Amino acid sequence: MVDIHHHLLFGLDDGARDLETAIGMARMAADEGITHVVCTPHANGQYEFNPEINQQKLAVLRGEIATAGIPLTLGLGCDFHLSYDNIQSALKDPARYSINGLGYLLVELPDFGLPNGLTETYYELQLAKSTPILTHPERNQTLQADYKRMVGWLRGGLLVQVTADSVLGKWGKRAEQLAHKFLEDRWVNFLATDAHSMRSRPPRMREAHAIVAKRYGQSYADLICIANPTAVFNGEPLPPQEEPLHLYEDMEAKSSWWSRLWEK
Repeated sequence: MVDIHHHLLFGLDDGARDLETAIGMARMAADEGITHVVCTPHANGQYEFNPEINQQKLAVLRGEIATAGIPLTLGLGCDFHLSYDNIQSALKDPARYSINGLGYLLVELPDFGLPNGLTETYYELQLAKSTPILTHPERNQTLQADYKRMVGWLRGGLLVQVTADSVLGKWGKRAEQLAHKFLEDRWVNFLATDAHSMRSRPPRMREAHAIVAKRYGQSYADLICIANPTAVFNGEPLPPQEEPLHLYEDMEAKSSWWSRLWEK
């Protein structure tokens, strides 16, 4: 499995606090059956985002896990927050924030509310040759109250990542219910751990992958845990996706109404 959202770089944000913790998290990830991890430090106003420092820490961590014999391939991206400065910077230099500099961008919403102009922001990022991936929408309380606000975004090509622990109920009942609603309707393109630590938020994927396989099919579980994230890691187009449900029903209803009108 490939984990595209993981706060593994040490001493940067609220993820791995030190190198020892990062090595422990890497070992846990490998034991879960994860083969590749994208290290995704926050890019927001609280934590400094410095690509040069991130690259240095990535090199150190790669060396340490190789010495420890941990079979894990590391990449680099970020947890991109939708501030004005971030958006303007990403529009000018998409590679600065995207996964392995290859175009896919993890976009995080706040826990409460939605930023103004979100639809336009996604469109502008796409025009700048970025492919935005919305991270853990099931945990946003505004979307928990009205998840259909996502319909227009998905019609416009926005990709969706759900947290594996949400599937397991570890982010609360509402997040769990919405995660499974998204999975049932095939709105999910990726499962990821969003791991921050070894205890409170460890890198768990195996159990969530098994639950998705049991409830929604092995091929879909492998698509969102292996095939899709592998394509993202390598900067390649996604393979064919399962058809999402309930995205175009109102458009079909309007079409049917016009058809009936002209038949009279």
